[in-house]
Amino acid sequence: MKKTLLLVLVLLFQITFSKPITQTQKLAATCKVWGFLKYYHPNVTDGSKNWDEQLFQILPKVEEAKTSEAFSLVIENWLVSLGEIKKQQTLKAALKKEYFDKNFDLSWINKNELFSKSLSKKLKFIEENRIQGKQYFVDFELGSDGVPLKFKNEVKYSDFKWSDKNLRLLAMFRYWNYIEYFFPYKYQMDENWDKVLIEMLPRFYAPESDKDFGLAMREISIKLNDTHASTQMGQLFDYFGDKFIPADVKIIDEKAIITDLKNDSLAKISDLKIGDVITKVNGKTIGELVKENRKYVEGSNEPSVLKNAYWTIFNGESPSVEIEYVREGKIEVKSIKRYKYQDLKIQFPNKEKWKILEGNVGYVDFDELDNEDIPALISALNNTNAIIFDNRTRPHEVMYPISDWLNSEEKEFARFLDPDVNYPGRYYWRDGIHKCGKSNPDHYKGKVIVLANEKAISHGEFTIMSLQAVPNCVVIGSQTGGADGANYGFPLIKGFYTSFTCYGVFYPNKKETQRIGIVPDIEVKPTILGIQQGKDEVLERAILFAKNGK
Repeated sequence: MKKTLLLVLVLLFQITFSKPITQTQKLAATCKVWGFLKYYHPNVTDGSKNWDEQLFQILPKVEEAKTSEAFSLVIENWLVSLGEIKKQQTLKAALKKEYFDKNFDLSWINKNELFSKSLSKKLKFIEENRIQGKQYFVDFELGSDGVPLKFKNEVKYSDFKWSDKNLRLLAMFRYWNYIEYFFPYKYQMDENWDKVLIEMLPRFYAPESDKDFGLAMREISIKLNDTHASTQMGQLFDYFGDKFIPADVKIIDEKAIITDLKNDSLAKISDLKIGDVITKVNGKTIGELVKENRKYVEGSNEPSVLKNAYWTIFNGESPSVEIEYVREGKIEVKSIKRYKYQDLKIQFPNKEKWKILEGNVGYVDFDELDNEDIPALISALNNTNAIIFDNRTRPHEVMYPISDWLNSEEKEFARFLDPDVNYPGRYYWRDGIHKCGKSNPDHYKGKVIVLANEKAISHGEFTIMSLQAVPNCVVIGSQTGGADGANYGFPLIKGFYTSFTCYGVFYPNKKETQRIGIVPDIEVKPTILGIQQGKDEVLERAILFAKNGK
């Protein structure tokens, strides 16, 4: 009788104090542990284990675990199976490294409610005795190609099928941990990355369809709030349509105004004109369409999202689309034609590389200028009163010779933030501050004006930063793309290609540029009326400043 009573009490104790856990909780914790071991455990980071296969083997055991105690035991047994880790007397000193730890957080090791004290202790031991040599799965080496981050030795799975649960979870686990440890701007994201893991996991564990899975792959990358960050897949145009309208638009005040025609002849067929203001597409307002689709549109800030949203609004599978538009004050509805990209036969206008405007003001189109043009450019514009550098499209690699001409001496203009691959998740300031210009008594003496908008991104923003080192340089326009630093693109798994900014770029005083972009000294934004009147309001404001300094 006493034994029976004791057994009942034990069972009641277990039922009362054992913590039931959800599938999402278990998978989230497994994702974090798997990624942590991949980049921290010496017996894993050396490449001696088939790490994907280890995940596939542990997942059924994780699924079977019904309580936090059972889950912890599964993970602890897994750690034991990886072999002994030698206790390091001293870790390699991080000499002369100035750390930046806004991204770094391994507190989950001790705070996760699924982890026993014993498991937390083992994970902490791994952190304290982590690998100090070459990583098998990741490299960060500054080189000539401008993209120092490399994820290595990842199986691409040429037979990948979305219906394979293991491979779906592998894709997410890989991606989540890439960002957790190697995205320099994680701390600036709108959503907490741990919460994103919880939110998105059901879309990977049990998607409603192949489309739901594909869109989930894109959505999770959009959550980085990085204009460089998106995931591409062949099915994307299947979801949104592979036909485009033959016009470029700019979204202003929740309206899409036509700013340019991709092909005059095709635009004429649908009677599209620059200045037409499109208010609805297939019965939905532009504002409704932006709100509905923004989770698929990459962008560090609102101007970038609005710039990149056009295809989610106007693309489609059908050869035509209905629009409501305003022309000369009249609201009308009509059907316009859409075309596959290759059938658009886009017409690119011939533009001058530079010219002299009225008032002896030089104008330089950075989109057209090449290095070999610099000597002739200097000869033509050196005696102008001011030069307007139009940086509203991606400049070519001309910033250093331009800086040599404009500056009287070498100037600091940027500093960089790099990941520490021997302490993943931690970042440190790269040695030295980046410089441009040189000692040049014959430097340019006139005003330097730079035009900027949301199309200036990455190298375009870096170029503006170098020009801002010129004394009295003035930036005119609007907020730039807000994604400064090299864009690292790589295959995540077969059929899915992704990218994100892989190191941080800041001003010498450590002021951020990510998401903020380059803040103009004089803000000027195009207006619907100005576009309809054929004006370039940003350039006009720059010319006015060149003439009167105001």
